[in-house]
Amino acid sequence: MNSAFKYDLLVVGAGLYGAVVAYRARKAGKRVFVIDRRSHTGGNVYCENQDNIFVHKYGAHIFHTSNKEVWDFVNQFVEFKPFVHSPLANYKGEIYPLPFNLNTFERLWGVATAEEAQAKIEEQRLRLDHEPRNLEEQALSLVGRDVYETLIKGYTEKQWGRPCAELPAFIIRRLPVRMVYDNNYFNDAYQGIPIGGYNRLIEGLLEGVDTLVNTDFFANREKWEAIADKIVFTGKIDEYYDYRFGKLEYRTVRFETAT
Repeated sequence: MNSAFKYDLLVVGAGLYGAVVAYRARKAGKRVFVIDRRSHTGGNVYCENQDNIFVHKYGAHIFHTSNKEVWDFVNQFVEFKPFVHSPLANYKGEIYPLPFNLNTFERLWGVATAEEAQAKIEEQRLRLDHEPRNLEEQALSLVGRDVYETLIKGYTEKQWGRPCAELPAFIIRRLPVRMVYDNNYFNDAYQGIPIGGYNRLIEGLLEGVDTLVNTDFFANREKWEAIADKIVFTGKIDEYYDYRFGKLEYRTVRFETAT
């Protein structure tokens, strides 16, 4: 590293990725500085204590991995409460378990075995003589009309803000379909939510690291680029390039909170 710089590494963004990079770099003996434009560290996993309930401010985050090294690493900083994510879909007042499994197909068709469910899917599957050209064709060729219309089309179009026929096929290429009774959304061996919220994990990662919030990299870019030998940038990539390659269409969700 160039000793002319005050820091070896500037990390822009104090979310999980930035915090882990900062932790690893500090452990390797590097001088690290972290900045974030928000008023807090933690990025999208930041939690607020509301009446002793740790609320995930930017939407629920379930930590899941099959990598034991990763699991052991995060458990150094915070204990995790086991949690199985079992979402439900509401279609015209009918409730269906997700991801697609025999519980779903039983609700949809009244079938009781994997053979019956597979037969229904085969009966409805769209058979193409070409590679699927869009998400709609991809979904119909994988799971057929009923599953697509009931559990994919409406949600996907709401989430992406455009018709399924205008979305690329790869988005849904690995659609999980389980021919067992299992509502667990993830297949990973380790799943959980930090007891006391993600803030404890982030605080542990950033312990001993110079950190500044309410600080916008772009408000004084020359200053921040001059402060460190290397930069790890975790913000919006189109903004980093001053939008000269165009703007990316970021999508988000609207939160409606009830207490």
